[in-house]
This record gives sequence, structure tokens and C-alpha cells, in this order.
Amino acid sequence: MKIVGVEPRNPKVHVFSAFRLPRLALPLLGTLLRDQGHQVKLFLEEWHPLDETALAEADLVLISTITPTASRAYALADRIRRHYRKPVVLGGPHVSFLPDEALEHADFVVRGEGEKTVAELVRALEEGGGAEEIAGLSFWRDGEKVHNPLRSDFTNLDELPIPDFSLVAGVRPERLRIYPTMTSRGCPYGCVFCSVIAMFGRRYRFRAKELVLEEMAAIQPGQLVFFYDDNFAANVDRTKELLEGLIRQGFKGEWSSQVRIDIYRDRELLELMKRSGCFVLYIGLESVNPETLKAFRKGITFQEIEEGVRTLHRYGIRVHGMFVIGADTDTEETIWATLKFAQKVRLDSAQFLILTPVPGSKMFRQMEKEGRIFERRWEFYDGHHIVFYPQGLSPMRLQELSYELHRRFYSWPQALKALAQGQGYSAYLRYMGRRFVKKWRQENRSYFELLSSLKAVRAFS
Repeated sequence: MKIVGVEPRNPKVHVFSAFRLPRLALPLLGTLLRDQGHQVKLFLEEWHPLDETALAEADLVLISTITPTASRAYALADRIRRHYRKPVVLGGPHVSFLPDEALEHADFVVRGEGEKTVAELVRALEEGGGAEEIAGLSFWRDGEKVHNPLRSDFTNLDELPIPDFSLVAGVRPERLRIYPTMTSRGCPYGCVFCSVIAMFGRRYRFRAKELVLEEMAAIQPGQLVFFYDDNFAANVDRTKELLEGLIRQGFKGEWSSQVRIDIYRDRELLELMKRSGCFVLYIGLESVNPETLKAFRKGITFQEIEEGVRTLHRYGIRVHGMFVIGADTDTEETIWATLKFAQKVRLDSAQFLILTPVPGSKMFRQMEKEGRIFERRWEFYDGHHIVFYPQGLSPMRLQELSYELHRRFYSWPQALKALAQGQGYSAYLRYMGRRFVKKWRQENRSYFELLSSLKAVRAFS
């Protein structure tokens, strides 16, 4: 079977638009299907335009989407079905939680982890069988939408292959500046704005460290590995073993990943991170407002955040701080305090994203129930656009604050200050961030006009 996979581009500019990082879903699926004897071509639109000849010759088209790319995914699916008469499968977090919506644009929707479901679907289509017994699949039958039960068995990560990025048009694996991989799935924490547990489960699952080290042996000097794990240090003992393995085998590149700030207490872990080539850690700090941290159920305090950032810096580890503004407990004062904190502790880079009720999260269900969501165009669900009525602030004001925090953090004076302090990487990011913040503002003039027409403040009980 000839199979084409497509990952739609993000239609909006964001602070890190300059850093292209392929998501893993399609490279993993494509490699699995190739190993099963299928002809596979993958197109990540951020890297390479679609090949119309490949679409015309395909027997099946897979489209993977997250919420900000859903509108683009639907438009592509509609065109492929209409113009080429090809069956289309939609998968990814967004359509997993809104399968009825997705089926308006596709023949099949894969809900949850897709590796087993897609493989079973392809086999059924080849053999002329039905889809009734395939767990995690939604489809049309006699004009009606059918949603099979979700899979009860999660993917065994050790059964997944090393993704072959040569299947991706426009990508040369040995030349990938940022190489993506993952060592685990799942998360035991319950942040109200997150949909990870709903997608991958609460229980952590890990790849065998031997398999991870085998993959890392191919990394060349100058390459940066990004571990896609939601919490790379979830199991500290395992993480230490993995980092010790990288050190023993002479890992040639550098790496980055997401962790919780409370890792700062384990100095042995920090030492191993530094010695193994940790370049930067991405940390969800979320807020400096104690009430907001409680509302988000982060399980950390402001004092831990401050001490944690300073400790990581003492070990020479860069920190990218990720903040979320716009909780009901936030005020304009607490939001400005976020910027002051980011500058005070000298975060190497930061993002001040607007709270976004993504489908699949507890927050989405609650806000939808309360009628607080005013924007349903999915391309605006990227953390850079306000899509709901905040408590105590107008949508316009919260949007302005997000823009101002980014503009002031990624400013020329801040770039020069970082350069004077010998922080070349931080200075470079501020320079690049400044360019994209300016471009974002120009691109979103019409969105500001929309916000100006909304009611200033909406009260909620």
C-alpha cells in the first residue's frame, strides 16, 4: 500500500518559529508501516511543501494534528478527499477529543495513541475487512458516526522502532540540527490546563535505556537532541542511569528536555545533567502567584521556583521558563510580577503564554460549561491568543499584557544586558525573539480589532 503522511504547518507566528522541530508521531508511524512492507512518504509542512503527485498516487493519507493546526488539517483533508478521492485518516490529540468534529472531514479518526490502531486499520483496508473491531477508531457506517471503545492496552515503547527521518521530505537525518526522540510517555500530575493524561495515561511508561543509548550513539557533534518526554526526570534513578550511559559511551551532542523545577534538590542529578551535555531545560514554572500555583495544582511554591532556577544556573544549566497568565486568581499586578521575576533570576529564555482551554483538558470542559469560550477557530489555540473571558480582566487587556511581557523580555536592552554578562545564548534568543514578537504583532492586527468589540469584563460566580 502507498501511504502518505502529512503534518500540517502551524499557521501562526510564535516566539520560537525559527526553531523547526519535527513532531514524532508521523516519523514513528511511517517507520512502523515501512517495516511492514508499505511504501511511505512523509511531509511535514514546516519543512517541505506537499507533493501533489504523491497525494495522487497514494492509497491512504494520514494527517496528524494538534489543536493549533486542526483548521489546516481539516482543509487539507477536505481537499484530498474531494480532489483526489483518497481515504483520509486523522489522528493526534485534538481529534482524539473531538472525533465527531473530525469525522466531518475524514473517513477515519484515530483516538489516543495511534501506533496499534493505524497498523490494524491499514491491515483491514488491505484485506478488505471492516473497522468494527479496531479499538480507538472512529469511522462512518451507513451515514452514521461510530466510535469504537478506546484501547485498553497502551503501546509498549520498547516495540517502537527508531524513527527513520529519511522518510520525511526535505530532511536529511544526519543534518538535523535538533533531533527529536522520547524515552517515556504519561504523567502522574493533574494540571488543569493539560491534556497529556487524557491522551497518554497517568502511568509513566519508559523505553529501555539500552534502546535510547543505541539511538543516541548516532548523534554527531553539533546536534542537539530534544527529548519529547513530558517530564524527563520523572523517575530520577532511571534518568541517572540513562545520563551515566550517555557519559560512558561518549555522547557527542547536547540535549534538552522538559522537567519539573523540583529536580534542583538532587545535586547528583544536576551534576550528571551537566556532564552528559545538558544544553537547556524547559520548565513549566507557570506563575509566581501562590494562589495561581494552587489553582493549577502544580505542587510547587514560589520559593522553590526561585531557588530552583538559581541552583540550575549555578550548575551552568540554562533555563527556559514557561509561564501561563490569565488564571482567575491572576491580576494585572501578579502578571507584571511574572516579568520582573523572569528578569530578576536571569532566565535564559521565557514564554508568557495565555491560559488556553485545549480540548481534552479539565479547563476546556469547565469553561465550555460556563460559556466562557468566545473563540472556536482552532488556529488561535496556540497560547498566544486569548480565546475565553478571563476573570477581572478584559480579553483585550490580557492579550495586551501577553504581548507586552514578550516584548519587554525580548528587547534590545535585555539582549545587550545579557551580552554584557557573557550570556551569548540568551542574548541571541532575545534578538531572535524580538524579531518574532514584532512580526506577531503585525500579523494579529485584526485579532486585536476583534477583541476591542467584546464586552470589557465579564463577571463569573
